[in-house]
Amino acid sequence: MAPLILGGTLTGSALAGETAIVTGAGGGIGLEAARSLLHLGANAVIAEVDAQRCDSAAAELAAQFGPARVMARAVDVSDAAAVQLLVDAVVARFGRVDAVVNNATFAPAGAAVVEAPIESWDRSYAVNLRAPALFARACLPAMIARRHGVFVCVSSTGGPFLAPYETLKAAQVALASSLDAELANTGAIAFTIGPGLVPTETAVAAIERIAPRLGMSVPEFWRMNQGAVLSVEAAGAGFAAAVALAARYGGQEISSTQALVDAGIAVPGAAPPERTAGPDPAALARVRRTLEDQAAGWKERSFFERQWMLRDFKQRVGVPVERCLEQLGSPEAVPPRALLERLARFYTHMGELAAGYVKDPTARAEQVATVERWKGEVEQLIATAS
Repeated sequence: MAPLILGGTLTGSALAGETAIVTGAGGGIGLEAARSLLHLGANAVIAEVDAQRCDSAAAELAAQFGPARVMARAVDVSDAAAVQLLVDAVVARFGRVDAVVNNATFAPAGAAVVEAPIESWDRSYAVNLRAPALFARACLPAMIARRHGVFVCVSSTGGPFLAPYETLKAAQVALASSLDAELANTGAIAFTIGPGLVPTETAVAAIERIAPRLGMSVPEFWRMNQGAVLSVEAAGAGFAAAVALAARYGGQEISSTQALVDAGIAVPGAAPPERTAGPDPAALARVRRTLEDQAAGWKERSFFERQWMLRDFKQRVGVPVERCLEQLGSPEAVPPRALLERLARFYTHMGELAAGYVKDPTARAEQVATVERWKGEVEQLIATAS
C-alpha cells in the first residue's frame, strides 16, 4: 500500500538530498514525520530524549529505508551544548541541515493555572520554547549563508487545564513570526504548523486527565471531537508535506490538514466540506479588486512602509496578500469564512489607524469612511457565502 505522503502531488524525490532534523521523533507524530520525510527522499535525523525510543525508531526506519539516510541521537533538546553537538554531528555526516521540525514537547495537563507546579512551567519553557530557540541559533546562520532552509515551529490549540503547555506553544507561534520578519529575502523560511487533535500517547494521557475536569467522560470527549481527529500518520505526513511546500507558508500558522490538502492528499477520516451555492460573484469581485488596488498602492510606498504594511497584513489576516488574492481568485472560489472574517478585522484595524494618525479632520473622515466601505464589502461577501 502506497504511503499517505505519496498519495497526492508530491513525489519520492521532492526532498531528495535534503537533511531534516525532527525533534521528539522517537514515536508518535515525530516518527511519522521522519518516515514521511524519508519517503520524500530526505535524510532524517531523529532527536529524542529517551534513548531506548530513539534507538527503536532509528532501527525501524533504517530497516525500511536503509541505514545510510537515517541518523539518531538521544539528546535533551533544551541543553544548548547537546543541541550544538547534534547539529555538528549531522553536518559532519550529511554536510548540512536543510530543515528543522521542532516537534519535541512537554505537555503537562489536567491542572488549573493556580494548581500547576512552577516546575511544570519551567520544563515546558525548556522544551517548548528554549529548545526551538537553541535550534534556531545552531542551524539558521548556515541556512542563511546558503540561502536555503526551513525552520518549523509546532503550535497547539487547546483550552483549560493545559496552560503551562499551551502558553509556551503559543510562544512558538510568536517565535516563528519574529523569525519570518528577520529571514525576509534570505532564502530561509520559518512558519508554524499545528497537528490537530491526534490520538498520540501524550494526547490520550492528557485527555484522560482533562475530560473529568470538563464534566465529561473520556469516551464522550472523543465522541464530541471525532470530526476533528487526525491519524498519527496523517499528522506526520502533514508535517513533511509542509516542509516540501515551505515556500508558500512563510510566517504563517497552518495545520497538518491544510498541508495535506495543498499537497493534493485526501485527508483520512476528514468529512468533506459542505457545499454552498457559493458567494455572490459581484461581491467577490469587489473584495478582490479592492485588495488588488491596495496591494498595488503598498508597492508604491517607501521600502519600510511597504514592508510594514505587507507584514501587518500577513500577521492579521494569517496569509500574505498574494495568497489571500489567490483564495479570492475566481467567481467559483469559496474563500474560507475564517479568512474573510480576519480580512474584515484587518479593515477595522486600518480604520483605527486612520482615526488615530491622520491629523486633518476632513482627510481623516474620508479615510475612515473608505475603510468602512471596504469592511462592508467583505461583510457582504461573508453573508452571501454563508
